[in-house]
Amino acid sequence: MKKKTAQQLAMRTARHSIIVNILLAAFKLFAGIFAHSTAMVSDGVHSIADLISTVVVMIGIKLAGKKPDAKHPYGHERFECVAALLLSLLVFSVGVGIGWGGVQRILAGHYETIAVPGLLALIAAVVSIGVKEGLFWYVRATAKKIDSGALMADAWHSRADGLSSIGSFVGILGAMLGFLIMDSVAALIICLFILKTAVKIALDAIGKMTDKACDDELQQAMREVILAQPQVLGIDNLRTRLFGNKIYVDVEIRADAAATLAQAHDIAQQVHDEIEARFEKVKHCMVHVNPTQF
Repeated sequence: MKKKTAQQLAMRTARHSIIVNILLAAFKLFAGIFAHSTAMVSDGVHSIADLISTVVVMIGIKLAGKKPDAKHPYGHERFECVAALLLSLLVFSVGVGIGWGGVQRILAGHYETIAVPGLLALIAAVVSIGVKEGLFWYVRATAKKIDSGALMADAWHSRADGLSSIGSFVGILGAMLGFLIMDSVAALIICLFILKTAVKIALDAIGKMTDKACDDELQQAMREVILAQPQVLGIDNLRTRLFGNKIYVDVEIRADAAATLAQAHDIAQQVHDEIEARFEKVKHCMVHVNPTQF
């Protein structure tokens, strides 16, 4: 898929996500306030964070799609990783805030003064679970199709919001049945889900920003393709590194020491072309030819 087409698809998906989150956040905050549910208010705040995160993702994808320039000769793909990392920090801060609020309410006690959540809050939790799960699969499908780390992070943020709504549902139902502390406990459960998601997003982004190597299975596949090329007698070294959602490959191959410079160049060019053709994520393959030692 061409980069421009992929970017347009990502932007369209992000816009749809924003519209859904605006409507859902408004409904959840309304339900939480008027049905007296702190868990649902917290859940609504999480949906607002989801909305902000999608905007961050859109900015990251837009920057990542820029062509290489003098200051960024290797391209701008890592801007998508920066967006994902910022998203993880945002998600983490929201989780800490919700968790701290739940701890304060539990330590304060006085649950006899807390209003019992109304049915509207329970309905909002059910709606949120269904909508956010559907949004997760929709955004995830696009992210996998265009291999977008930032969009995938946004999808998992939606899943975290949906899971937090399950905690809200349990807490609200427990409070309606007379266990008022459950509404605050649910806020803590929401916090844990959010923090776990934040860490997962951050680790993935950091891996793509620190020249992490490809997995062993992919490297082995590359070795097989290289060794299958005519006149390649062996591989002295193969290194790969992630660059955003792209891959850079550096390989040292062995060829006949008696080969001319032109022949060695042709061998290297063949390896270069095959690697970039067989593996779509490879942005560039650098090939060095070593003479065979007898």
